[in-house]
Amino acid sequence: MPKTPMPFFWYELMTNDLDAAEAFYTTVVGWKAEPFDKAPGMPRYIVVNSAERGVGGLMTMPEDAAKMGMKPAWLGYIHTRDADASTKALKAAGGAVHREPDDIPGVGRFSVVADPQGAAFMFLQPNGPDQPVLPATTPGHVGWHELYAADRQAAFDFYSSQFGWTDAGSMDIGEMGIYQTFSAGPESGGGIMNKPPQLPVPVWLFYFNVDAIDAAAKRVTDNGGKIVMGPMPVPTGQWIAQFTDPQGAYFALIAPGR
Repeated sequence: MPKTPMPFFWYELMTNDLDAAEAFYTTVVGWKAEPFDKAPGMPRYIVVNSAERGVGGLMTMPEDAAKMGMKPAWLGYIHTRDADASTKALKAAGGAVHREPDDIPGVGRFSVVADPQGAAFMFLQPNGPDQPVLPATTPGHVGWHELYAADRQAAFDFYSSQFGWTDAGSMDIGEMGIYQTFSAGPESGGGIMNKPPQLPVPVWLFYFNVDAIDAAAKRVTDNGGKIVMGPMPVPTGQWIAQFTDPQGAYFALIAPGR
């Protein structure tokens, strides 16, 4: 029996300047920010809301992560109904566990992991009933997930076997090789490709939805961010661009038009 797809469903920025990150992303993406204070004793956490509901959070990077050399970065959470079982299965399939499953009071159970090639992400087993999946085109939500892998085919095989992701077709993109697209459910998809030499390790990149790419790119640069690639059109008819924020975190934007 095919496995029910387990998609990414929450996105988290670990940064070294929380106030600056809040100001930057609310301006660039249009999110509404609100503090999360439902878990006593937790570090300061800011929830960012799309037009519909919360889609992610901003937090200061933990001291132990900073001491290990971690730079500001966006990480994604994959939904699971059993964080312990998913973490155990990932480890058996060759993945790495950076933090064993633990509880977040008032939120759920999580772990910090990486696929067999080193791309990091997290599991989250939420408390309470599941929320309806947002349409992929929801303003401010993630409209596309992209993995830069060391071995594209091996990466797809891992995610499809572990999380039920399915092949949505592939295309030859010239010097950059084959681009493998996938579906992680009716409202969640993305692509996997071999990483370019300038990326030191495999990494996930998340594309946040905006109305128009040129205006959004100007908001990035006007507020201290840098353009890494684009803006450029993609075969879906949309426009994309990749950036770093003022603290150096890598992110991307996707829009229905220029």
